[in-house]
Amino acid sequence: MAKTEKRRTTTGRKRLTGDIAKAVRAALDKKAQDVVVLDLRHTPAFTDFFLLCSGQNARQVHAIADAVEEALKAAKVRPAHIEGYDRAEWVLMDYFTFIVHIFTPQTRAFYSLERLWGDAERIEVSDEPKADAGGAARP
Repeated sequence: MAKTEKRRTTTGRKRLTGDIAKAVRAALDKKAQDVVVLDLRHTPAFTDFFLLCSGQNARQVHAIADAVEEALKAAKVRPAHIEGYDRAEWVLMDYFTFIVHIFTPQTRAFYSLERLWGDAERIEVSDEPKADAGGAARP
């Protein structure tokens, strides 16, 4: 079986919580596209999750990065490291247990992290807020 065939995709069955959920919501609030979370906990990775998303241009990539940083800062969570902000082709924000990757579409296609980490479980994220049993929206 090919590597990509072994990959599992989850939509709606797995609920994101905590800081990763805040980062997803902040990205979606800035109209991030193709938002995917890779669950790396069962791979030999150096972090638990990757949050991957795209902005259509450098200005939107900056807006998404700023929104994620602001949302997590409000929760008293700060990144250990941020790379690529000045060029805004690929912004990487390292929060230890998860890493946020914000790309332009061309850069995302070139590096293809989804393919590189093909053994990871993919958690597709809808841009439509869904209500849970308590009526609260969730990513």
